[in-house]
Amino acid sequence: MYVNILNYARRRYFWWAAILLLASSGLYLSQAQTLPPNGGSWQGYVLGGIGMLLIIWLSCLGIRKRSYNSKNANLQSWVSAHIYLGISLVGVATLHCAFQFGLNVHTLAYVLMCAVIGSGLIGLYAYLRYPRLLVENRANQAFEQRLESLAKIDKDAITLAESCDADIQAVISSAIDRTAIGGNLITQFLGRDKSSVAMPATGNSPGHSRMQNNQGQQTAINFLVAKIPNTQKPGEAERLQKLLYILGRRQEILRRLRRELSLQLRTKLWLSVHIPLSIALLVSLFIHIFTVFFYW
Repeated sequence: MYVNILNYARRRYFWWAAILLLASSGLYLSQAQTLPPNGGSWQGYVLGGIGMLLIIWLSCLGIRKRSYNSKNANLQSWVSAHIYLGISLVGVATLHCAFQFGLNVHTLAYVLMCAVIGSGLIGLYAYLRYPRLLVENRANQAFEQRLESLAKIDKDAITLAESCDADIQAVISSAIDRTAIGGNLITQFLGRDKSSVAMPATGNSPGHSRMQNNQGQQTAINFLVAKIPNTQKPGEAERLQKLLYILGRRQEILRRLRRELSLQLRTKLWLSVHIPLSIALLVSLFIHIFTVFFYW
């Protein structure tokens, strides 16, 4: 069976989390019947202490990941425990506050904790799904190698277009120059193609080229396809066929490059939310503890 961080060691930490939740529930239910359960009972303090220790330990994962010479448990074991015990923290914290929420620093700490766990679940999904998609997308060719392939076929396209008429040369040159890879955060995340191409003037606007969307190199490809039946020079139809083949290869390489950038961004983006939220949680946690004991 394929071993990942969820089924690591036969889901050992899932059972640890389940036991922790059962013990926490028993502690919560043991509170005196004469008073409603609350975080100020000794059971509430014990649950709060467990929650605090869990938050501090969970926050140490970043340190453990950078401790390359650590002899404490392997990283996969640590991450598996981080996931299951992190999820169980919702139950422990909810029992600690006895389902009592309000507009105060205590609930703020709880909300931040839920936000950290939620962002962590998004990260878990990213780490389980996107690495496999990245491998499939690369098809044994690294990002840099694919860029080199793109540069080579661009050079071939320009050389071939030089033997065609001026309009074709202009379209091929423009399609290459105005090819867009990457872009802003949203464009990269969605893998959008913002390429454009300057198309030759038509009878309605003589002397002026028209800028058009060239998503997937399709506008340039359509232009070449329309040119084939009207070729005048000997051998030009064959050259256009070769240019179409080259644009088809460009289309595929560019699609894979954008896909890789999108997947890499999706794999890392959640950390830019998870880490700041974790720091905010630690700050709010200590404010919560200080407030509780200061007004005791």
